[in-house]
Amino acid sequence: MSREHDNLFMNAKEVAEYLDLNEKKVYAMANEQQLPGTKVTGKWLFPKPMIDRWVMESCHFGMLSDRLIITGSDDPLLQWVINRLGRRIESKGLVNYCSSGSQLGLSQLAKGHADVCALHWGDEAERNLRHTALIKRHPQFKQWVMVHCCSRDYGILMRSDHQHLCNDLKESLALRYRWVTRQPGAGARHHFDNWLTQMQRTSTDLNVVTTAYSERELAGMIARGEAEFGMGCQGIAGEFGLTFIPLGKESFDLVMPQGVYFRYLLQQLFELMQTPDTQAFAQKLGGYDLSGCGKIIWSPN
Repeated sequence: MSREHDNLFMNAKEVAEYLDLNEKKVYAMANEQQLPGTKVTGKWLFPKPMIDRWVMESCHFGMLSDRLIITGSDDPLLQWVINRLGRRIESKGLVNYCSSGSQLGLSQLAKGHADVCALHWGDEAERNLRHTALIKRHPQFKQWVMVHCCSRDYGILMRSDHQHLCNDLKESLALRYRWVTRQPGAGARHHFDNWLTQMQRTSTDLNVVTTAYSERELAGMIARGEAEFGMGCQGIAGEFGLTFIPLGKESFDLVMPQGVYFRYLLQQLFELMQTPDTQAFAQKLGGYDLSGCGKIIWSPN
């Protein structure tokens, strides 16, 4: 970096000078969304604070390595582990987990609002196809890797007083029982829509009373009697004491920039995922397989 800049925004020439890069390289990186910037009346502008942050983010143990922001899909076991990681690091750092759904989470990751996106989209056997297809919608995928977190059972959630309906799900669809569903772009909503197609139904055939914006919110609505049915993972059913009807297995994975994988906090998270306490809690919730947790399962190279 050749000299100081006090301006809030820089043009491509100034960024090239600031980062000691060729100006054509700056344009190429901007067009591939590798550099944080925006086009105004056809010209690129780059916020200097975000350029500085981008530089720090490229350092595995840089100034921002003491915080980790996780977005995307909801999972009770991951939340449980993050809470314990927070107790371990105390005031030395911050780990924040905000569930937003698989697709929105990837968009937040692409825009630099998060460090990690949790993702599940379709059956486990189709993970390599479905997950990578979602990832490649974003130009930034060339800098990302996908890391396995766990395998989960997914299916129908209901209160125990409706357990008799497990014997005939078609009957439950035909009657006007109340359903709660997830927002479009959530992995559970993708499962739900695919399942309805297999059952030769659509959501308009059901009495869908509301939308939940996390699996925990969906399970809470069922537990409180605000709806009879919904779709989610077995771990959520176990957390809320709900009856669970398994429909299949899914891969719950984490997508992140390559440098984030080496962060101390993320490696601490993977370490805690393998402890006997976590294994015991996963077994208590039900439907988890933690084999291969922390392993890189996809990269663009």
